[in-house]
Amino acid sequence: MKEKLESDSSLIILDVRMPEELNGPLGKLDGAINIPVQELESRLPELEKFKDREITVICRTGRRSATATDILIQNGFKAKNVLGGMVEYRSIE
Repeated sequence: MKEKLESDSSLIILDVRMPEELNGPLGKLDGAINIPVQELESRLPELEKFKDREITVICRTGRRSATATDILIQNGFKAKNVLGGMVEYRSIE
């Protein structure tokens, strides 16, 4: 994902962590949309404009984003989970 972020500025990133986690040590990714996984199903209309594009889903370690990816796919979205989440992403910086 790191390479994709650097080469594709139009990448849609959905961060499914809680808002307070974005201020923690792992920080947040510029331009990421934040919708906690617990709210995702009720907030799917916010993502409708991206239905024809792939959404990259991230959380802290990849567990919540795996759940969120499943929700998106079940609702007709194209989505990919970031394995290892922000922990893995930050470890390769």
